[in-house]
Amino acid sequence: MAKGFVYLAAVMDWFSRRIMAAKVAITLEACHAVEVLQEAFSRHGVPEIVNTGQGSQFTANGFVQAVTNRGCKPSMGGRGAWRDNVFVERFWRSVKQERVCLHAWETVSPARASIMDYVNWYNTFRPHSSLGGRTPDERFNVMLPTVERTV
Repeated sequence: MAKGFVYLAAVMDWFSRRIMAAKVAITLEACHAVEVLQEAFSRHGVPEIVNTGQGSQFTANGFVQAVTNRGCKPSMGGRGAWRDNVFVERFWRSVKQERVCLHAWETVSPARASIMDYVNWYNTFRPHSSLGGRTPDERFNVMLPTVERTV
């Protein structure tokens, strides 16, 4: 931003690289990460493992409890273990290069709207070479069960 910072919290599905839930906040408090995690759980179900970085928002009791109370195993990337978060780190790089660094928003509202618009575009329209030229939504939809229609 022109002055100050905003922070993006996101939950990503590793198979599809799809952003399952996201939020732009003005602080790095754990409550924002918990909110995004709970949104992803309620929309898409609960995974076996939740992999995070080592930021204070992910080591806070509230976040750890939100993970373990749902029966998930927390997995934190170790220092220097870049492979643990490589997909999320690649997303951060993309959102910064393709959206954030191109703007100097004056207030939080346009920053939030623009970044969340990017997340939607990333999921829906941005092809990925690692996904065979498909978008995260296309890859995610392959995993969904098919439902037979009755007439």
